[in-house]
Amino acid sequence: MLNPGDKAPDFTLKNADDQDISLNDLKGKWTVLYFYPKDNTSGCTKEACGFTEALPQFQGLDAQIFGVSPDSTKSHRNFREKYDLNIGLLSDPEKEMIQAYGAWGEKKNYGKIYMGLVRSTFLIDPDGVVQHVWSNVRVDGHVEKVRDRLEELKNA
Repeated sequence: MLNPGDKAPDFTLKNADDQDISLNDLKGKWTVLYFYPKDNTSGCTKEACGFTEALPQFQGLDAQIFGVSPDSTKSHRNFREKYDLNIGLLSDPEKEMIQAYGAWGEKKNYGKIYMGLVRSTFLIDPDGVVQHVWSNVRVDGHVEKVRDRLEELKNA
């Protein structure tokens, strides 16, 4: 897992419209980069809708939001259209970026241990440096925590 002060690993991934998005494209603004397991599941939908609802507040803080999952760009398009999402969705089917950011790891469910995507969020400054990390995210209240931390960092 990355730590505050680390340089955010570079990446180039396809968004829901099959356009390449790279870390370099995001520089110059604050970036909320959140990793989620799967489109159209209850927790992931709640998180995506929460970030979409709060997008004007984040934009007011000069920030952009991108969700990353292993789902295909087609799945992302369907997810975006079904829930009217206005945030960026990036597809990482090979899980290279997910692993580079440390969002792939051991999980437990009903006593079973397996490898999977660990719901995580990274707040990256305009220079591409990680400023805050949330790991093993619980969806309830998370969007507000990210927004509040961004406000603190911008006002420091």
